[in-house]
Amino acid sequence: MNQFSEEDIRKHCPHCDPQSFALANKLQSTKNFWVVCDVHPLREGHILIIPKQHLSCVGEYPLILFKDFLKQYRRVSEFLLQSYGSVASFEHGVIGQTVFHSHLHLFPFAGKPEDIVSEALRHIMPISNLSALRVAFQRDGKYLFFSIGKQMWLVDTILGTPRFFRDRFAHALGVPQRGNWRSMRADERVMVEIKKDIQNLKLRWKSYGTKDAG
Repeated sequence: MNQFSEEDIRKHCPHCDPQSFALANKLQSTKNFWVVCDVHPLREGHILIIPKQHLSCVGEYPLILFKDFLKQYRRVSEFLLQSYGSVASFEHGVIGQTVFHSHLHLFPFAGKPEDIVSEALRHIMPISNLSALRVAFQRDGKYLFFSIGKQMWLVDTILGTPRFFRDRFAHALGVPQRGNWRSMRADERVMVEIKKDIQNLKLRWKSYGTKDAG
């Protein structure tokens, strides 16, 4: 049970406040979710799916919410594939989170799993669908998840550290300076690049014709 009141959560959580800087670049708003440009993107095309209800991770979603999430996940994945030619995703299922409100990352990436988890053979487990996140969370109360294309994996949580996936994808993309979203805010050159990335993503989303499903 959460030790904070709903009022406290909304007051301090950047993903609960609709006016927060973290939600400043909304692409879509539905009954249950915000789909937004990551304000600290690893690259152009970096999108977050964020539930309006304060939940820790996808694995904690009630079944009805989870089914709605799958629709948003498919929609964003199709957009990235059509507009950028590839798609990857990740979520720190409680492990390694720096914002403690569920936010699943999707962005263009076409590498190999070993590019992200060099310990792959010993520490990753293939999964067939996203329902495995609910199973893992119910069983262990935590998980690390990532995907590349249609392939999905859970990662041994013993490897989990803050920004686990952000740092590793940033290095794989050749932009290690974008791994730490807090420090990158102080880098004026990077922030100029980011502003262009977000503007371009918004234009591509609009051109793609995705409509508000709310």
